[in-house]
Amino acid sequence: MDTIQEEGSGRQIRSAIGLELLVRDVMTRDVLVITKYESITKVANILSGKNISGLPVVDNNKKVLGSITQADILSMLGVGREHTFKDLLKYMLGERLPQRKMGDIVGDIMTHRAITIKPDANIADAVRVMDEKKIRRLIVTDDREVLLGIITRADILKAVIKKITP
Repeated sequence: MDTIQEEGSGRQIRSAIGLELLVRDVMTRDVLVITKYESITKVANILSGKNISGLPVVDNNKKVLGSITQADILSMLGVGREHTFKDLLKYMLGERLPQRKMGDIVGDIMTHRAITIKPDANIADAVRVMDEKKIRRLIVTDDREVLLGIITRADILKAVIKKITP
């Protein structure tokens, strides 16, 4: 495993593996998707039945419109994250606090702005975005925002282990 080391100290600063592996090499290509017109009950059954935490929401041409997660569905029940300090600061600056989501179909409660990544990005970038946004997956799209796949923390971990295991 190649690492960058600080001069004289011998300390590892970071692994080069994250820069070598590309999203396209690690992502899952066969992705379950849902449309914004499907019922929330159907999505909840898919998520629980397949033991996954979220799905991309696409149109008929596989263009990504957003995503729906367990957290989106649970927010309908009032189960959600407590308001953060950041939320309170935004509120003091005139923004509204996050509200309980309501609706019958995916389009009513989905996250409309999906966080995506391009297939030629390296996994270090993917990890950075996941960490910054506090999410578990990134939707992989082309330049037209058409779904190509999904990359999860588990996908990245498997690829790193495979790379460092002789």
